[in-house]
Amino acid sequence: MKTLLVTGGAGFIGGNFVHAVLAGGGYRIVNLDALTYAGNPDTLADLERHAGHVFVHGDIGDRERVQALLAEHQPSAIVNFAAESHVDRSIDGPVAFVQTNVVGTLALLECALAYWRALPIDRQDAFRFLHVSTDEVYGSLGPLGRFTEASPYQPNSPYSASKAASDHLVRAFHHTYGLPTLTTNCSNNYGPYQFPEKLIPLMIQKALDGEDLPVYGDGRNVRDWLYVVDHCHAIQRVLEIGRTGEVYNIGGDAERENLEVVGAICALLDARRPLADGRPRRALIRHVADRPGHDRRYAIDASKIRRELGWRPAESFETGIARTVDWYLEHQDWVGRVLDGSYRMERLGGVA
Repeated sequence: MKTLLVTGGAGFIGGNFVHAVLAGGGYRIVNLDALTYAGNPDTLADLERHAGHVFVHGDIGDRERVQALLAEHQPSAIVNFAAESHVDRSIDGPVAFVQTNVVGTLALLECALAYWRALPIDRQDAFRFLHVSTDEVYGSLGPLGRFTEASPYQPNSPYSASKAASDHLVRAFHHTYGLPTLTTNCSNNYGPYQFPEKLIPLMIQKALDGEDLPVYGDGRNVRDWLYVVDHCHAIQRVLEIGRTGEVYNIGGDAERENLEVVGAICALLDARRPLADGRPRRALIRHVADRPGHDRRYAIDASKIRRELGWRPAESFETGIARTVDWYLEHQDWVGRVLDGSYRMERLGGVA
């Protein structure tokens, strides 16, 4: 049984990855998470007694902790999800994003390099460092075209700039030191366990409570939406058969304007749990001042991972968003525990 060191595995995508990998069998996971606002132990509650899951509270920037974990557990791969990940929060406080996403990733890379160099040759050949990143590093698209792995980096927010820097560090450690790295850049994820500051869970919760639904600007900004479980399966595919030193873009082939996304959520909730006064929830949509530096459109060309690794998303946007709404309806206790007072679904990132 192989051991993975997963960083950020109590967060949204990391937590879903941990669940998906353990459900598939064949792996033991050592899960390192700093449990910041977006890292939630409740996401891992059903794994508390799982023999294949070891949770460690700690930071990727803590070299001594990381070195000790590598020495003790001898993982065959590191999968790095650990990141500050919300654009609006990066506008309000960019320092934390540089500290975790750049300085923290550098520390993790240095620990990984030292560990890898000390491995026997056969284990060196099998070892992988997989870095999970975002399509936001590529900047903003016009009405046509899609981001490919060859697209230039043009980050427009402190968050995307910090992720771009971490991507470049991963690339540099491969080309300079030979560390067998892999990088994935994904489109917008949605699904279970997402912290309710992001668009989809925020709109679900506000619409469920009958509150106003704030939409930035004209609501015509476009994102390519990827169901998180599909993303996790893609990451596992890259980890198992991806070519070292390569970048793989992962997208859901599901471009939607923000207004379309909010409208779909409203329709699903109206059908499942109508408001007491019978109003359609679309009437709750309110346009608010746009976010500073708001990228107009993202879209991923995922043809490389389809062609080389045989992956494609199992969920359409319609099936994925229905699954997501149903999950949040069934897990209101989880939402309640997440909203512990540090975040109450207020607007973030309003300072230019």
